[in-house]
Amino acid sequence: MINEQIRDKEVRLIGEDGEQLGILPLKDAMKMAQEAELDLVKIAPTAKPPVCKIIDYGKYRYELARKEKEAKKKQKVIEIKEVRLSPNIDTNDLNTKVGAARKFLEKGDKVKVTLRFRGREMAHMFKSKYILDDFAESLKDIAVVDKPSKVEGRSMVMFLTAKR
Repeated sequence: MINEQIRDKEVRLIGEDGEQLGILPLKDAMKMAQEAELDLVKIAPTAKPPVCKIIDYGKYRYELARKEKEAKKKQKVIEIKEVRLSPNIDTNDLNTKVGAARKFLEKGDKVKVTLRFRGREMAHMFKSKYILDDFAESLKDIAVVDKPSKVEGRSMVMFLTAKR
């Protein structure tokens, strides 16, 4: 809130150069802001009494937006990459998929390993669990099993995360 939008009787006022001016009636605080040709901005509305500062409101909003943008730059977005397998996969094909998963993990992404079953393969689901176990075993030097394998519909799913 700025200037006339502030409805409190008393406010704790901070000057334009950051010094504490004490607890003042709102009229006096508004007069001081107008004399400095700046805005009275409520910074901490929940404090008792609320804290207001004499600053240029446009500059204040710009600074907040810039800080928010900097914070977004520093955060890392973790994506979930999927590797799909079938129960009758050969060892060379499995090694290729392990290599792809290794690249994803080195980038810092999570990997979702999906073992898909079709038709009669559904009857022997748990006999194929060793494929996911072998997959996790071959990546144990750089990855940790985040969520162990579980059945979801026609597939068995496992999540891997890179070690820190």
